[in-house]
Amino acid sequence: MSVLPNLDTGGERCGDTIDVVTSDEAMFADAMLASYRRAIASVASVSGDIRKAALRLAAVWRAGGRLVYVGAGSSGLAAAEDAAELPGTFGLDQSRIAIVLPGGTTEPFRIDGAAEDDAAAGERSIAELGDLSRDAVIAVSASGSTPFTVAAAAEARRRGAFVIGVAHRPVSPLLVIADASILLESGEEALRGSTRLAAGAAQKAALGMLSSLMGLELGHIHQGLMVNLKADNAKLRERARGIVAAIADVSDAKAAAALREAGGDVKPAVLIACGIPNMSEAEGWLAVAGGRIDDALRRARIHGSKGEGPNKGA
Repeated sequence: MSVLPNLDTGGERCGDTIDVVTSDEAMFADAMLASYRRAIASVASVSGDIRKAALRLAAVWRAGGRLVYVGAGSSGLAAAEDAAELPGTFGLDQSRIAIVLPGGTTEPFRIDGAAEDDAAAGERSIAELGDLSRDAVIAVSASGSTPFTVAAAAEARRRGAFVIGVAHRPVSPLLVIADASILLESGEEALRGSTRLAAGAAQKAALGMLSSLMGLELGHIHQGLMVNLKADNAKLRERARGIVAAIADVSDAKAAAALREAGGDVKPAVLIACGIPNMSEAEGWLAVAGGRIDDALRRARIHGSKGEGPNKGA
């Protein structure tokens, strides 16, 4: 498949950057801050689109599909960063998350500008993932016309993936290809053409909202807390203890004991700290509640009072 997108990454200059004297630090700083404000405003204007896309991602994950992040250059780094955080933040299975960058992920912080223009490499990288009919692809490109990313998105859609496109130009090739489009009209950069700045800030905010709203839908956020985090170091083990103590309203010692009983898993530990007698029953109530702590507790209190276990009265 041949993809020949418009490679223009220029754009109209915004009024508050036209007369910036770059040697004047205060003026340039103000121009940068103004561009960052526009970037965040651009995310706010499409929050509805982000919410809809997040619900689709949650459905894909529940059905056993994969999440595939695609990008090149600074957009690729933003995509890779969001993808890399998901196992630790939400306890998602690393084997079901893929990152597709030009040249692969062995040197993710080495940006090869020429590789961004290799549409064939984008197609090959996606083809290597095989059948994508159960999967979702999140493709990010500031211009919406990066050959590697556009070709990858097109190939992913051909293979049956649900494609989410994130770009900063309307009617760009990526957004035309995508099943769900997130248009971030963040405007001109104060440092003209450096899309790692305002555009990068908008991308990070949009991707963070997208994956976090997915986490919320999956039941991995409760009361603004990461209840499915992977506590694999001392800092996160301490955070897990604090989360259990806060949600269950128990002492640190009781929270720690519940976590030991639950093998370090926060969700069942919360239920144990709230009075569920053991790990097996806690896991059972979570299963019938779709992983949601509040619903699991409600079901346990209602049906437990009737002497029913988690596999009855669900």
